[in-house]
Amino acid sequence: MSVGAAAEVAPVDEELVFDGFLMPAVADRHVHIELSDPRTVLSRGVTAVRDLGWPSERIFPLADASEMPSFSGPLIRAAGPMLTAPGGYPTADRWAPPGTGRELRGPEDAAAAVAELTALGAVAIKVSLNAEAGPTPTDAELTAICDAAHDADLLVTTHAQGDGQVERALGAGIDELAHTPWTKLSDELIGAVANRMRIVSTLDILSYGRRTREIEIALDNLRRFHDAGGTVIYGTDLGNGGIPPGIDLREVSLLAEAGLEYEEVLEAMVRAPLEPGAPADLIVTASSPLDDLKAFEDILMVVRAGVVIRER
Repeated sequence: MSVGAAAEVAPVDEELVFDGFLMPAVADRHVHIELSDPRTVLSRGVTAVRDLGWPSERIFPLADASEMPSFSGPLIRAAGPMLTAPGGYPTADRWAPPGTGRELRGPEDAAAAVAELTALGAVAIKVSLNAEAGPTPTDAELTAICDAAHDADLLVTTHAQGDGQVERALGAGIDELAHTPWTKLSDELIGAVANRMRIVSTLDILSYGRRTREIEIALDNLRRFHDAGGTVIYGTDLGNGGIPPGIDLREVSLLAEAGLEYEEVLEAMVRAPLEPGAPADLIVTASSPLDDLKAFEDILMVVRAGVVIRER
């Protein structure tokens, strides 16, 4: 295998020889990266992350820094703070530093918030619809958020928790659920969500290796969503409790338990297809995860942007 060059990094000229399974590297589409160790995230196979909730003045400079060859972590893309109602989630939560929630004061302010985040480099807009933790944005604010984000070619993702919040997200035109819901959804609602939204898995936060009522409900929701043709992408909510940095084998295994074939699990995990001639993000495992997902426990090599980060 030969790998290309990254910006401002000398190209790798030698041929790398290994005995293992080569695949595109993994992207985690739901993290809070400052609550973890970026170096470990990268060394354990995740070369790109999407941060879904952190103060603008902290996360966007970090995302910019992650593009530099000297950065010892994954490529970071960010949504910035969650858009929420005054006093809404996560403004009162201890895990979230001040500024993790951007409180809205009406539809015009909601559209202005999207414009602010777009200018800062947001790759998505995240809305808090956690009705169990406090007030949520109004329907008019949700519509304004979606209209402004879609005009800027940004998708809208949401933490939907509480009665009727998935329905509100669907009705407003939100594109993605940032978590698999852990309250039972009807077949009719699952079908509608599968037609118009995708789901970021984040199953392990409901179990941490245990069997809980929440994980059983979420697995059933995700299984029916997948059966209805819905798109599932890998995300862990890294920074939440005992989620390990890097590839989370429990999350991977739960995706398979939800009905995804092993090839579909890998498709949900990879950052992007490889492009001929472009600097590659790759991992090499000792055995094939298409045969046994536990292969992700034994990573031989990690390559980010054509540069070998870890080799065993």
